[in-house]
Amino acid sequence: MVHPPKLAVATEYGNAASFWVEYPAGLIDLSRTTHLPKGALQNGETVQDEAAQDVPVPPLQPTSQLDIPVDGDRVIRIAKKHSAIVIVDMQNYFLHPDIRDHPTGLACVIPLMNLVPELRAHGVKILWVNWGLTEHELTTIPPSLTRGFKKGGRGGFGSVLPGDFGRLLMRGEYNSELYGPLQTLYEEGRREGTDVWIHKNRMSGLWGPQTALGLYLQEQGITTLFFAGVNADQCVLGTLVDAYSKGYDCIVVEDCVATKSPPGGLENVLFNSSGSYGFVTDSSRIINAAT
Repeated sequence: MVHPPKLAVATEYGNAASFWVEYPAGLIDLSRTTHLPKGALQNGETVQDEAAQDVPVPPLQPTSQLDIPVDGDRVIRIAKKHSAIVIVDMQNYFLHPDIRDHPTGLACVIPLMNLVPELRAHGVKILWVNWGLTEHELTTIPPSLTRGFKKGGRGGFGSVLPGDFGRLLMRGEYNSELYGPLQTLYEEGRREGTDVWIHKNRMSGLWGPQTALGLYLQEQGITTLFFAGVNADQCVLGTLVDAYSKGYDCIVVEDCVATKSPPGGLENVLFNSSGSYGFVTDSSRIINAAT
């Protein structure tokens, strides 16, 4: 992917309350803490007081901010207390080898096991956003969604799976639990007060005017979201696009997302995430920035 060159002048995007500042050095400040100074540029545009090239980059505040390299030779600055990682559908139904073959999904487990503790240590919220249906919700799911989860016209939401997996994507069932060590990782965070389990009943966790995820983000003052999980071009992308449309900062963690779609599915998500929706990084770059 060809990324745009660095800016020649410092530029502010957004509005008085929600804004980014991008600097010629390649830093994009998402923390919403420091506006550019107002005034006249040499070309007459009203942006800042001094020549754009001379606008100083505010120093990193290590106790409250992280600077994380992203694709395109840029670095994003986030406010820790206003950030969360949204981990989508890393559940037994989508990953357990007794239900399906998803090697690229399973390959996301170790990077997440490494990443989550580092983010916790910096106060970044850990949000496990998963399918988890109630009996009432079974009566409200639209036909397109119902048909998509049936196989040959049989099964579907609420149907009984083989073995001990329970009813398909219903709350409290084994198939709806997180896969393997991730369930243990969540339980650890739940006890520490760092991790939150959020149910969803659509591909997107942010569809419509109000969802459990949306309410949590508003109540906690979250503005910046990292994205991980499966499948990248379905539930992860659906949640990401809705987040983007609602004004959240969106960063995809490349080695923590996967899909079973044919070649091109994941690449399209990464291309558009870096070029349109926000940014792409990986767990190693985040961990290095956090340590």
